[in-house]
Amino acid sequence: MRAILFPLLFLALAGCAGSGAPDGPPRTAGAVDLQRYQGTWYELARLPMFFQRACVASEAHYRLREDGAVAVTNRCRTAEGTWKEARGEATLQRSERTDKLWVRFDNWFSNLFPTLARGDYWVLYLDAGYSVALVGNPDRDYLWLLSRTPQVSPETRERLLAEARARGYDTSELIWRAD
Repeated sequence: MRAILFPLLFLALAGCAGSGAPDGPPRTAGAVDLQRYQGTWYELARLPMFFQRACVASEAHYRLREDGAVAVTNRCRTAEGTWKEARGEATLQRSERTDKLWVRFDNWFSNLFPTLARGDYWVLYLDAGYSVALVGNPDRDYLWLLSRTPQVSPETRERLLAEARARGYDTSELIWRAD
């Protein structure tokens, strides 16, 4: 019996250890000063997603409202040169966690199903100067590399990629901004 049990146990443990799947949700930035975070952020790169499929360059504009929510305006330039825009809001998932927000955009679906239409907006990394950031979700399906400028140095780009990989994100499929 031991001759069968030990090899099976070994194979099961080896399969778990070699799966490469990250344990738990990604580490976040910790406390985010939303006053400093507001303003314009340029998307440097993102993981592929349906609602940005036509975008070649995107930017997000955040404005802290008096009620504590963040007004969101996302803009996207298509390959044809036209701009698309979406407006919404971000709210804290928990009052004491400014690095984990819900974001919801104004459209018919979110008006009918506000809880279903919201998405995770986790600030995963933020440099001390609030000049570059990583944003994603706990399932690692979404990832954005953001900057206050449309381009960054190669060193900054590599630092963002290293931070994303350290949090368990696959960066091999990133779509980079086209200028």
